[in-house]
Amino acid sequence: MVSSKAAPFEVSAEAGNARDAAWLDDDGRPRRSGTVWTASAHIVTAVIGSGVLSLAWAIAQLGWAAGPAVMLLFAFVIYYTSTLLAECYRSGDPVAGKRSYTYMDAVRASLGGAKVRLCGAIQYANLFGVAIGYTIAASISMRAIKRADCFHDKGHKNPCRSSSNPYMILFGAAEVVFSQIPDFDQIWWLSIVAAVMSFTYSGIGLALGVMQTVANGGFKGSLTGVAIGDGVTSTQKVWRSLQAFGNIAFAYSYSIILIEIQDTIKAPPPSEATVMKKATMVSVATTTVFYMLCGCMGYAAFGDAAPDNLLTGFGFYEPFWLLDVANVAIVVHLVGAYQVFCQPIFAFVERWAAAAWPDSAFVSREVRVGPFALSVFRLTWRTAFVCLTTVAAMLLPFFGDVVGLLGAVSFWPLTVYFPIEMYVVQRGVRRGSTRWVCLQLLSAACLLVSVAAAAGSIADVIDALKVYRPFSG
Repeated sequence: MVSSKAAPFEVSAEAGNARDAAWLDDDGRPRRSGTVWTASAHIVTAVIGSGVLSLAWAIAQLGWAAGPAVMLLFAFVIYYTSTLLAECYRSGDPVAGKRSYTYMDAVRASLGGAKVRLCGAIQYANLFGVAIGYTIAASISMRAIKRADCFHDKGHKNPCRSSSNPYMILFGAAEVVFSQIPDFDQIWWLSIVAAVMSFTYSGIGLALGVMQTVANGGFKGSLTGVAIGDGVTSTQKVWRSLQAFGNIAFAYSYSIILIEIQDTIKAPPPSEATVMKKATMVSVATTTVFYMLCGCMGYAAFGDAAPDNLLTGFGFYEPFWLLDVANVAIVVHLVGAYQVFCQPIFAFVERWAAAAWPDSAFVSREVRVGPFALSVFRLTWRTAFVCLTTVAAMLLPFFGDVVGLLGAVSFWPLTVYFPIEMYVVQRGVRRGSTRWVCLQLLSAACLLVSVAAAAGSIADVIDALKVYRPFSG
């Protein structure tokens, strides 16, 4: 967004683009430069997030029989529905059709009406929730660094208590700065750094799990997971098993930003859909291998006692410096992942403001400094958003429960229902045909999973709230 009233000292890449059509794409926007690798980096940044650390706990609830099978099933569903969604980036012709810039644009082009408003409400509420979840996860990792050092110095029996609130504020302050980067295309470097960090801490978690398993002299765990009894009632077993579905769904959640990522890919040939399908295959296959290794080795190491956050639940105490490195990598990754997920919200509000007040200098005037585009409105609105998510995180610091609830609530509508409905319209799938029936059966099955997982997570949140005092950290 660049104002026509820009001051003479402003430096704008778009101004140069406007004078040279060779630097513009078919929609008049600056030429996109994304490839299968940058798109894969964005996806990996979004997918391999804090969710990977709760997978050992999820498998512990389901056991060796169901845990890995459920993970593979979710991977297949996410991959398949993402390929359907990638087909809906352009309306009509896959090469020359009208582009959709956001998930909501794609829904508007294919479905229209009330479904657009419903999609927008679900998508942006979920993205807001993800920002809260990532703030919680980052603060837990920062606090874990202090606790790991404390345990090393004072012994494992020392409580080493500390509040997570100062760390949430510190993370929020960092996000205020990075949120001034104007759009997706200009945070590719942050995504690559974040993707490297995600492999770093996932690899450390995997290595520690292998070391612990070797030290144990074999694999822990059972075919059916956590047993009823010894403090676990049959009701809790059911709720926690359902919550595990939500945790796994959250770990794979990225469909809500797929269209925004696809909009960074350079113009055909090959078509953006073709490139996005390859990026989806690369990233989902990569993350699934990591998830299976991290989740399974975490369960093998700790069995039914697997913590809900593998690197901060202190299943591991030593080597403390390696835990510190892993948790620093988590924090750096979450700084980037927060931006990947929040850019669609930022863009939506700023487009709305630009349309509502096109002549307002407060809204449109900006100065570019490196990757940052500074404007009074952007600074005010994005700072307010970060502050709101930080305060909400301080009110609800339940990592496992929040992760499960977010995954459950968003999985069916955004990952399954809308992509299937858009694909049916876009490709003219005949109602009542075998393909149509199969797609509807897939949607119905995923709806049942989402409802059950949400119920399990809500039950655990209610239990946690009974003993929690707000802002107690």
